[in-house]
Amino acid sequence: MNSDEIAAGRKRWQERYDAAPKRDADFTTLSGMELDPLYSPPEGQDDPRFEGIGWPGEFPYTRGLYPTGYRGRQWTIRQFSGFGNAEQTNERYKMLLAAGGGGLSVAFDMPTLMGRDSDEDASRGEVGHCGVAIDSVADMEVLFKDITLQDITTSMTISGPAVPAFCFYLAAAERQGADLSKLDGTLQTDIHKEYIAQKEWLFPPKPHLRLIGDLMEYTSANIPRYKPLSVSGYHIREAGATAAEELAFTLADGFSYVELGLSRDLDVNVFAPGLSFFFDSHIDFFEEIAKFRAARRIWARWLRDTYGATSERAQWLRFHTQTAGVSLTAQQPYNNVVRTATEALAAILGGTNSLHTNALDETLALPTDESAEIALRTQSVIREETGVTNVADPLGGSWYIEALTDKIEAAADEIFRQILALGGESGDGSAAEIAKDGMGRHEIGPVTSGILRGIEEGWFTNRIAESSFRYQQDLEAKRKNIVGVTTGTESVSKELDILRISHEVEREQNRLLGQRRAERDNAAVEAALENIRTAARGSANMIEPILEAARVETSLGEICGALKEEWGTYREPAGY
Repeated sequence: MNSDEIAAGRKRWQERYDAAPKRDADFTTLSGMELDPLYSPPEGQDDPRFEGIGWPGEFPYTRGLYPTGYRGRQWTIRQFSGFGNAEQTNERYKMLLAAGGGGLSVAFDMPTLMGRDSDEDASRGEVGHCGVAIDSVADMEVLFKDITLQDITTSMTISGPAVPAFCFYLAAAERQGADLSKLDGTLQTDIHKEYIAQKEWLFPPKPHLRLIGDLMEYTSANIPRYKPLSVSGYHIREAGATAAEELAFTLADGFSYVELGLSRDLDVNVFAPGLSFFFDSHIDFFEEIAKFRAARRIWARWLRDTYGATSERAQWLRFHTQTAGVSLTAQQPYNNVVRTATEALAAILGGTNSLHTNALDETLALPTDESAEIALRTQSVIREETGVTNVADPLGGSWYIEALTDKIEAAADEIFRQILALGGESGDGSAAEIAKDGMGRHEIGPVTSGILRGIEEGWFTNRIAESSFRYQQDLEAKRKNIVGVTTGTESVSKELDILRISHEVEREQNRLLGQRRAERDNAAVEAALENIRTAARGSANMIEPILEAARVETSLGEICGALKEEWGTYREPAGY
């Protein structure tokens, strides 16, 4: 890009920056030096890289979605939390909000994630252990007691039974007197990543995709601020994928959901802003920053050139980040504070929109109040003391960062071509070529076709396994190191006091569930379940019948059980 084009871009950016609201804050260094809100090539200098780098708040959004960077709105501190029963977790939420948290993020226990009630045989010993137990809307009411859902954004990390959990959330908000059309939050719902990495599905892919399409239609029409999908790379990375694989698999999943929306005749400019993303921030500092910058650029290009999005918001990739749980060690756990701070800083320099910081004891148990507070304060220290919010994309233009961003983007593009080839797409698989050929040959779309075949053939699982194996080989050969594990193993650290979930939690949860079943209108429950079965056999939108079931205290296991009766379950093919 020549100097005249750069100067014109600078002028455009300055006009947008001047018009945008800014925080009332001191944007100087610790020593009092004045800082510009953005840095770019010196006046009169050409820079051939700049077309791909661009300006904050302008396509291709490599440097961020907003012209002000964090001078305008800072990232949301959203700590992922849930343990034991709803009452215990409600107390933790109040503590986090009082300590500076800006939104809630719900962690569910394993029975809930698998669509099971707490009193099922398969739930025994797992109730409340890796998150909060939610069996019905009554639990959801307790979970958010004294927390006004209409006034706070709430993220729920659940995919297989996401729609019933969402309906519990809506019913709980109704009981608070909320205007449902004003609710704001995010539901994970991303079933592709379950088949690829996390393995928490309930049904075969087709009915899961139907439920997601129904949810997209429902929220688009009724709850416009709510984001029905958080496309999740976090679990893909935690399973052993590389940075480029995490990026490519996640964005391909996102493209598939765009195709799903288009197949429902939804307007991409209306529904695409409701798609958000969830990434891992791992320990390789610069690689993670480059990954986040490449993610925004790739998404904007595909949404504009392939899927026809014309509005800025439809081209934006907004994402939540969680620091890498897999990087934490049980050995010398205080080292985890350093790892988490480094990973959090990478996410922030990469422009994350919200952030969760892991606690130092999460390899051993759920966080204690003390370790949760340290994790929260990690974000506060970065935000309040380091000065990283003073300048938009402060590493933009770095020869290393820009080259690494380009390299990760190229690696992701190659993976997209392979996914498209799995679905029968010929040619180079470029966005322009897909847009030219159209999507009429596929039931939903070409990326979806490739993803589903890749799932069925174990292609994604095998790639992640190979990447994980290579990394393990590097650790054992000490080409790469983990402090406290492969090097620096001598320590004076003592064992931590950890949070332990009492067996009484499960007993009490089952008692409450039994009591609710005895007190509810069971005829209304049976009628609601029959309505769900009828809807599942047809083509009507599933949200209203499931919401009606939630309102009469139908349990999660009962709703999911009714759907399994109609749709069956899924078993992934064996692989070696």
